[in-house]
Amino acid sequence: MNYQEQALSGATGVELIVALYDGWIRFLYRAAAACEADDVIERRYAVKRALDILMYLEARLRPDIGGEPAKALSDFYAAMFTMTLEASHSGSAEEMRNVIACVRNVKEAWAVVAKDPAANRALPRELRTAAERRGLPVAVPQQQSMSSGQPRWSA
Repeated sequence: MNYQEQALSGATGVELIVALYDGWIRFLYRAAAACEADDVIERRYAVKRALDILMYLEARLRPDIGGEPAKALSDFYAAMFTMTLEASHSGSAEEMRNVIACVRNVKEAWAVVAKDPAANRALPRELRTAAERRGLPVAVPQQQSMSSGQPRWSA
């Protein structure tokens, strides 16, 4: 088991969502760097991986449980999908960094939610950890937040 698997092994469902956002952001940074280097193959690879994570998050939304927040996240994901494709198509690192700023802002909101143990009960079953599905108590570690710029989207 590598260090990443160990770090996630005790994570709550919401913390796993934060980890997905971290991966999404990491691939967006790779795409921005590839734009700057004019590396089309790396840019396409990084954008594909970023969009895979975005689509996974979108597919797990539960409007029947989440109501308006789920609808707002769906709209956010649709906007990020479009912005990412436009940034990739134009090969613009600056546009890609705008997407990163938006995603980081929403990730920060999820990081705040991760500190609330009751928030995990609203997650779909497939996003809960095994311990959460069995109703076992889960320790909530403290997390540090990252500052973000002034993106168009705010949580």
